[in-house]
Amino acid sequence: MNLMHVGNILKERRLELGFTQQELEERSGVTQSMISKLENGTAHNISVEALRKLAKALNCSVTDLLPEEDKRP
Repeated sequence: MNLMHVGNILKERRLELGFTQQELEERSGVTQSMISKLENGTAHNISVEALRKLAKALNCSVTDLLPEEDKRP
């Protein structure tokens, strides 16, 4: 999984909803530090549970946060 792409998708969705990183932390329980690392491409890994929490907070599915090349047809 390319976390840089996940971070770009995450940031785009967050901004579409008008959330700051801090607001997303409050809604998801994922730290602002991890959200920042994902968005700027410096995170080395993320748990499925954290992706689930972020997706729920962003009112989307986990697969919506994945780049197309990581989705199965």
